[in-house]
Amino acid sequence: MTTINATRTPRPRRSAAAIAGLAAVCASALLVGACGDDEETSTSAAAPTEATEADASASEADQDAPGLDRVVNIDGGRGLYVRCTGTGSPTVVMEGGDGDTSDSYFFAEDEVAQVTRTCVYDRANLGQSDPAPGPRGLEELVDDLGGLLESADVPGPYVLVGTSGGGYITAGYAVAHPDDVAGMVFVDTAAPFENPPQAIVKETEPNHPENLEKRDYLQVEKDAWSARKRIGDIPVRVISVRFANAEIAASPFESEQQLMRENVDRQKGWLVLSPSAKQVVADTSHAVEEDDPQLVIDQILDVVSEAR
Repeated sequence: MTTINATRTPRPRRSAAAIAGLAAVCASALLVGACGDDEETSTSAAAPTEATEADASASEADQDAPGLDRVVNIDGGRGLYVRCTGTGSPTVVMEGGDGDTSDSYFFAEDEVAQVTRTCVYDRANLGQSDPAPGPRGLEELVDDLGGLLESADVPGPYVLVGTSGGGYITAGYAVAHPDDVAGMVFVDTAAPFENPPQAIVKETEPNHPENLEKRDYLQVEKDAWSARKRIGDIPVRVISVRFANAEIAASPFESEQQLMRENVDRQKGWLVLSPSAKQVVADTSHAVEEDDPQLVIDQILDVVSEAR
């Protein structure tokens, strides 16, 4: 087990107005693995890149694989939007935070796709994907990811990247399909909140009007955490935020403040997935991908390199 301290200079954090515009389901960032701001990250969008002759290290099959930018049908004809760029193996599959669409990874897609095949998608009830009824639990979320990869013919093995609440889904997929996973990156995916305040429980219920995904957030966290087990000797990075005292004090819930103080230590629980897992400590806000996007990109590329 290795812990690394990241010492980068954070970018300016999002404005109060931007924070106010997030969905109510993101009210407790640490608890629900809350959401990035698609509006901010979309400003750095890069056009999809196509395979070129320069991709000499990619396999012949991957070099010939076309880019994807469309809706594909999974169970019963329900559609999920997927976008893949670049060539090479392993394929990086990026899972957004709670309520986030594929656009939340605009900051990383282009740079990662220069190295290997890179895919993002919209979960059900988000972006360009079709609706699905709730409540949506870990099994439904993992099945959708597996169905998408199969229907879209996305080649494995996969390096799974889960930002915030997306990490519970990638963890669930890895436990269910360990032979298909070559590496993992968690971006501040918190340990579950055992006794959340009632206000948080209500805001995260599947039938809450602001819960666009209809996800049973708290149960998904518990189910993914309780299912943890070794999935193989693969590269894993666990990026964990060391919250500043001022940010901890800003939480209206004393129980959440305690979780924020313990965030780094509690996230060591993800290290059980692999003997080669390493924890990277970030002195940013929960939105690591906004405050220090290069840190996230570097960890993804390091895992890809080690997985080859």
